[in-house]
Amino acid sequence: MKIAIATIEKNENSEVSSRGGRAPYFAIFSSQGELLEIISNPFAVGGGGAGVAVAKMLADKEVKMVVAGKFGEKMCTALDERGVKFVEEEGIAKKIVMEFV
Repeated sequence: MKIAIATIEKNENSEVSSRGGRAPYFAIFSSQGELLEIISNPFAVGGGGAGVAVAKMLADKEVKMVVAGKFGEKMCTALDERGVKFVEEEGIAKKIVMEFV
């Protein structure tokens, strides 16, 4: 299972972003806690629909759980529709992912 953590900085020890759809980066971890990749969020800046677009992008990468400080209603719905779990958490990305492995 892949877990995506919304982050402020482009590293696994970054604080979790408070903005799910507008997070600058997503750190993607394996279910064993191994960092697989960090991706820049192309939807972090711009018009509406970021949450829905991010939900699709992460589902396309086979992510099964997303962690962020907050999720908007539309992103929650889009994640639900794709069978992706979501959890609101604060803290350091690597420490949080270790709670789920």
